[in-house]
Amino acid sequence: MLASDRRLGYALVAPTVIVLVVITGYPLAYNLWNSFHNYVVTSGQPATFNGLANYARLFHGHSFLPALENTAGFTVVSVVVETAIGLALALALNRPFRGRGAVRAAVFIPWAVPTVVSGMLWKSMFDPQQGFVNYVLRALHLPGGHVTWLANTGTAWGAILVADAWRNTPFMAILLLAGLQVIPAEIYEAARIDGATAWQSFRRITLPMLKPALMVALIFRTLSAFLIYDVVYAMTSGGPGSSTDVLSYLDWRAFLVQSDFGYGGAVAVFLIIVCLAIAAAYVRAFRVETVR
Repeated sequence: MLASDRRLGYALVAPTVIVLVVITGYPLAYNLWNSFHNYVVTSGQPATFNGLANYARLFHGHSFLPALENTAGFTVVSVVVETAIGLALALALNRPFRGRGAVRAAVFIPWAVPTVVSGMLWKSMFDPQQGFVNYVLRALHLPGGHVTWLANTGTAWGAILVADAWRNTPFMAILLLAGLQVIPAEIYEAARIDGATAWQSFRRITLPMLKPALMVALIFRTLSAFLIYDVVYAMTSGGPGSSTDVLSYLDWRAFLVQSDFGYGGAVAVFLIIVCLAIAAAYVRAFRVETVR
């Protein structure tokens, strides 16, 4: 019976896998081929095989490692913050109250806004002269009312994190709310009868039963954060200087600005490998936790 169910599962996902392979196979193979060649399109010279030179350039150049550090730091901070706030929102929206449907719709609006539009919106809000953020801070006589947010490294990253959290926290809330809604209410009622506190119910019931949804949310959000591009492009374009460079923006610049398909292909392959490793690590971590 188990073998039959496994075969049925493979048969059901096979069409989707085939479509994905057909759609993504050529770009992946082309990027991999580029990564082993010296290929600058605008030079007018044909591509020449250079082995691992592009990959060596990643770790010996002056731009890749800082961009990797920025990307990793942003990923960790944004995922932690957005998961915590998203879980709090999901718990609040899972409780019955008057107007819950309207509140849910309002909370999810930022996620429906295109990322570039969201980035441009927050860029205007952080404008030092006419931006809403500085206006409110000055009106309330709070520190930061005259800060040029996007002109300094620390404040620029703070602005990017705020813009990213505003848009993507609802995404985490949506996934976690879906996980909360499949937890039977009878379990909580039984726990209350047994004298469990709200914290004990959360720790012993909610978190363990939320793990499948939490794993999916963390995988999607971590990969999205690691591949961040739109918000950085719209708000800072990697500035000031290159202090907010991230790997996807570096890859875009290599391909479309410098026309260096060899180096861009190597960065793309690196991103794919890291994303696969992140997804595998999450699956393995949650599987081990489930077995325990």
